[in-house]
Amino acid sequence: MADFADTRVSLAGHGTLVALAATASASGACLADVAGIRVTVRVPPHLTIAAQQNILILRRGSAYWAIAVLPAAPAVPPPPPPPDDSPPVDRGDPAPAPKPVVTTGTLVCPPVATSTWRDGKWRTDIGSSTSTDTYQGRYSGSGFGRNSGFAFYGSKPRSLAGATVTKATVKLRRLTSGDYARRTPTLRLVTQPTRPGSFPTVNETTAGPALGAQGQVSPWETTFELPTSWGQSMVNGSRGGLCITVASDDPYIRLAGRDSWSAAWTLTLYWRRS
Repeated sequence: MADFADTRVSLAGHGTLVALAATASASGACLADVAGIRVTVRVPPHLTIAAQQNILILRRGSAYWAIAVLPAAPAVPPPPPPPDDSPPVDRGDPAPAPKPVVTTGTLVCPPVATSTWRDGKWRTDIGSSTSTDTYQGRYSGSGFGRNSGFAFYGSKPRSLAGATVTKATVKLRRLTSGDYARRTPTLRLVTQPTRPGSFPTVNETTAGPALGAQGQVSPWETTFELPTSWGQSMVNGSRGGLCITVASDDPYIRLAGRDSWSAAWTLTLYWRRS
């Protein structure tokens, strides 16, 4: 049956029309708007209509029938942009790779022990066996054997493992003992990082600084530069200490240990890491 709108405007003869459902279908009918006119549309049992859906309707006599629900327009992706025919922009050579970050620093390593070996044992007659002065050679006319003085550095140098040593120095002070003329100790690298019970293993050798006796002949104190490879071997862990020792009795030399001078045998390692 027609609704009130049918008395105002007739849609007869328009054939199939598209309408917008104003209500959902219920009891076989719904309201729909078409061409500005609200009409009652009959809905077949097989069709379900929701409000605001576009529907296809057909008029037969005075009645409007829904024959299909129109699907929403498919989403069409936008067309690809046209090819860029402009010539490429010359941006020059690529930027160089950033330089590696290089870190540098110094590590100060006081000895964990300074000791002197003589006649098959560590000397205790001149003080503590782990902080005594360090001697080299034999005092003229002495009935005792030759002395060898040692400084051990523990594990601290190895805290720089992986770094490159650029410089290594050691602080030495010669005390009064023997003659007063300037004498040169023979420095050796030691394998052990701490004092063993037996005579340590000595390795590489180099001549130390020429020092006079303290208070008699200058200089008697110095910061001596060691071979760089010596510092590297301590960082790498293959060496752990320094010593003064000679195969003969002379020169007889006494260098300060920890008890005599707090800075005695202090090792400083200059390093870089990238």
